[in-house]
Amino acid sequence: MKYFNRLDGELFLFLNRKGTESWDAIWLFLTGNTPWYVVFGILALLSVWFYKKKFWLPILALSLSYGLADIISARFVKNFFERWRPCHNPELMDQLRLVVDSCGGQFGFVSSHAANSFALATAAFLLFSRNKWVGLGLFTWATVTSYSRIYVGVHYPGDVIFGALLGVIIAWMVSKAVLLFSKKLWQT
Repeated sequence: MKYFNRLDGELFLFLNRKGTESWDAIWLFLTGNTPWYVVFGILALLSVWFYKKKFWLPILALSLSYGLADIISARFVKNFFERWRPCHNPELMDQLRLVVDSCGGQFGFVSSHAANSFALATAAFLLFSRNKWVGLGLFTWATVTSYSRIYVGVHYPGDVIFGALLGVIIAWMVSKAVLLFSKKLWQT
């Protein structure tokens, strides 16, 4: 684990220090709430467009995927591993570029931004499989959102990678369960 933490710290510093003040405002916007509202709105519209009267199915799957990813990452995984965020790590605090005003909670493994955004992207990819552009667009957004957490100085690359993996797994299970449930519901 020490070897992983050292490599993760070195990669974090390399990526985080690549930032410049001229790009900070863009990355702060991307890591903020506004893009999430836009994504939620688009997903709600797509749910109605593709599923018509059954629009509640994708909304249920998307909501459960997002909610479970958020709860599991923030309440369970972070408290289980108790790995400091880089901005709380005394060995790195003076070496990183902290772009945000607040570092966030003490622990950062795994990134909830990564888990949540990849949960939404995966669920949408599975639910709107007729239109691959939806999935591609959302996976691009999830990747950019996840990287923004490294850029602003609050997560290691490992936090982001494992958060993304957690989100994908949760969304896959939830989406499959919701689709299976809906088929059984309509057959009775």
